[in-house]
Amino acid sequence: MTGFFTLLYKELLRFWKVGFQTVFAPIVSTLLYLMIFSHVLEEHVEAYPGVAYTVFLVPGLIMMSMLQNAFANSSSSLIQSKVTGNLVFVLLSPLSHTEVFFAYVLASVARGLAVGMGVYLVTLAFFDVPLASFTWVFMFALMGSALLGAIGVIAGIWAEKFDQLAAFQNFVILPLTFLSGVFYTIRSLPPFWQGLSHLNPFFYMIDGFRYGFFSVSDTSPYISLGIVATCFVGVSWLTLLMLKTGYKIRH
Repeated sequence: MTGFFTLLYKELLRFWKVGFQTVFAPIVSTLLYLMIFSHVLEEHVEAYPGVAYTVFLVPGLIMMSMLQNAFANSSSSLIQSKVTGNLVFVLLSPLSHTEVFFAYVLASVARGLAVGMGVYLVTLAFFDVPLASFTWVFMFALMGSALLGAIGVIAGIWAEKFDQLAAFQNFVILPLTFLSGVFYTIRSLPPFWQGLSHLNPFFYMIDGFRYGFFSVSDTSPYISLGIVATCFVGVSWLTLLMLKTGYKIRH
């Protein structure tokens, strides 16, 4: 297991050494979202009865920041290694494809949780955000970050240059994130769009995570957790297959 822990340590150091950019900057960006949307919509929107819109917004923004940074960690690491040519040292090491997969995913989870915790602690200084169930919050934070970390590995393997990776993030990750109920509850949508939202796996991550704060959700948290876990298993299987066969990384 020495090789696995070495690669994991390397991936953790990779984002922690530039923590001002990889952890602090996303926290500031999320707070800007919170300040702007709360200022504009605080008096006009009530997502849940008795819950201020700003407080409703906090869990969604926390999960959004975790998902985006978990994806960015694994995808950027792989594309940088491919472009600079140092990925060969990982491929030549006596590491199995399973060890490589878990090293990248666990590092992504660590970055996602670090950003999410930072956003939560900062928001507590300004808003009284309830926490109904830490267990639900932690499970969805863990599963969501792991799922996006695995998707990031797929994107990093598939992309051959930085603009392809940027296209994947801008046309797949961002739309799915913004249309998942971060800024609204899907109960406010027409029936057609509610049904369409249920096809978005990001919705279940946001909705289940928000349930841990308010004990209110648009879908049962058990169903949401089951869907997220199923998606993670499916994406992990595809990622492991790509790593095992050397798809686009063994030229």
